[in-house]
Amino acid sequence: MAQHPENQAAWLTASKATPLEVGPAPYTPPGPGQLVVPVPRRRHPPSHPLPTIFGEDVSGTVIAIGEGVTRFRVGDRVLTMAGLIPSNNTPEGAFQLLHRPLIVAGLGLFGKDYLGLDLPTVPARPADGSRVVIIAGGASSVGGTAVQLAAAAGYEIVSTSSPKNFDLVKSLGAAHVVDYNSPTVGDELLAVRGRQLFIARAEGKHSVEEGGEVEVKFILVSPEVIGAETPLRPIFEEYLPRALVERQFVPRPKPEVVGTGLDKIQDALEVLRKGVSAKKIIMQL
Repeated sequence: MAQHPENQAAWLTASKATPLEVGPAPYTPPGPGQLVVPVPRRRHPPSHPLPTIFGEDVSGTVIAIGEGVTRFRVGDRVLTMAGLIPSNNTPEGAFQLLHRPLIVAGLGLFGKDYLGLDLPTVPARPADGSRVVIIAGGASSVGGTAVQLAAAAGYEIVSTSSPKNFDLVKSLGAAHVVDYNSPTVGDELLAVRGRQLFIARAEGKHSVEEGGEVEVKFILVSPEVIGAETPLRPIFEEYLPRALVERQFVPRPKPEVVGTGLDKIQDALEVLRKGVSAKKIIMQL
């Protein structure tokens, strides 16, 4: 494939190779229903052939649109999630200057195969206390987003965090926040849990007994999550634009810019490996 003179990427050239290798990358024009956004979170599908370009979270300005795109125009500011993981297609990784993004978020809360919650609204549905959702890690990027979305859908939110982040998580819509280091955290969560004993798990280990009263299901990001029937479309197309304007949905946790340029992505990954609390690590490209 021909190299685009303006496209560069941070390549993972071999398994666990560091630092990432910055160099030219193929430029793939947008296909039907796709956008090109000049531009990132570390995740590499083990089955994807190397070298590859990973990275997921993206915001930027549209510079090209594909056939059939009517909702967006060149010059629009957008936020999205790159599609490398569901597509296994290197041009859709985020750690490059030009890529083709897909929009994927909220699957665990609203997907019919997971929690299947009602969709969020503007203004938010009032919570009557009859529907409770437990969201772990409410001070994290994913957790904080989930708290806001579920609260806007009319659910009473119970979350976990360290005590220093209790106020942050409550400001996002949680009614109760439990210290995840508490020796009685399990009992505290069970005391306010909902009736449906189901866990939608994005990552990490768990110790829930297989075949017990609690069902645990891994959130599988696949090409189907961007289809016409996915609940993610109304969230992004209808809810999120209005919620951002009304400040009902706010970007949290606060971003921390750790560098500018593809050659600084490795530094950002090292920051993540050391651990962060109530921060979203951002790279400017």
